[in-house]
Amino acid sequence: MMDLLDLLHDTMSSPWVYLAIFAIAVLDGFFPVVPSETAVITAGVFAASGAPYLPAVILVAAAGALVGDHISYAIGRGGGTRLLDRLPPDGRRRAAIDRARRGIATRGGLILTVARYVPGGRTAVTLTMGAVRYPRRRFLAFDALAASSWGLYSALVGYVGGLAFEQDPLRGLLLGLGLALTVTVVVEVVRWLRNRGRSAQPTVTAEPVGRTSVR
Repeated sequence: MMDLLDLLHDTMSSPWVYLAIFAIAVLDGFFPVVPSETAVITAGVFAASGAPYLPAVILVAAAGALVGDHISYAIGRGGGTRLLDRLPPDGRRRAAIDRARRGIATRGGLILTVARYVPGGRTAVTLTMGAVRYPRRRFLAFDALAASSWGLYSALVGYVGGLAFEQDPLRGLLLGLGLALTVTVVVEVVRWLRNRGRSAQPTVTAEPVGRTSVR
């Protein structure tokens, strides 16, 4: 256990840790199996003891997330657009994509910001926004907000855990990861309830004779 703590202390005290956090955040933008959130939370835990420097952790995490999201957007805009063009115009997949396009067009900023807190979901959203050709400037503006808030949140969650268990960084890390998991679960539950509420709403359609019916 002490060997692990010593290794973590040495890693977090190295100036290379900022480059590592940046690279991990970039990769996680289009390769979601990379645990960027865990890396940032871990750095936040040790930042409570003085190293690494918390503002620098927040900055490089946000910058890496921004770059990674734009790589994912570019992948979707390139290959994804060609795949969408091949879908049958009257197929179910095309209909689903059309619904996603309408949702992104009206609530793109909110969807992008919320998805940044859902591992895996962030990649799906950025790929889709590229595929449906969401305006690049608007994507940049909203993604800058999403990446900055995510970097701040992840680092501070770890920092809070580090302050709570300053003499035991592993417990601080577990607390930080637990807080992050709780936030993710809450976001998913709220999203599920909202989607369920929308699907349960009756649809009112006009009849040819001027009456309305509820389906």
